Amino acid sequence: MSEEVHVHIRLWGRVQGVGFRVFVVHNARRFGIKGFVRNLSDGSLEIVAEGPKSAIEVFIDVVKRGPPLAIVRQVEMRFSSKLEGYKSFDILW
Repeated sequence: MSEEVHVHIRLWGRVQGVGFRVFVVHNARRFGIKGFVRNLSDGSLEIVAEGPKSAIEVFIDVVKRGPPLAIVRQVEMRFSSKLEGYKSFDILW
């Protein structure tokens, strides 16, 4: 079994108003990842994700590309071994 990891991701660019949050939720659930996604007031997108390291790595590659109308210009990530214990993956408002 793969080590469980926690990652905090911030994305900048055209990441709001292009279906990015729904895209992230779909892929998180597809890979068995728990956490949340939300738009921030500065125009960026925040993702907090927990799951097996191998699934998180694939998930990161997917969200870096984003949905078809998105343009990701900058990505910032912070990893941690401290898990928050999320039970699902949701959009926060």
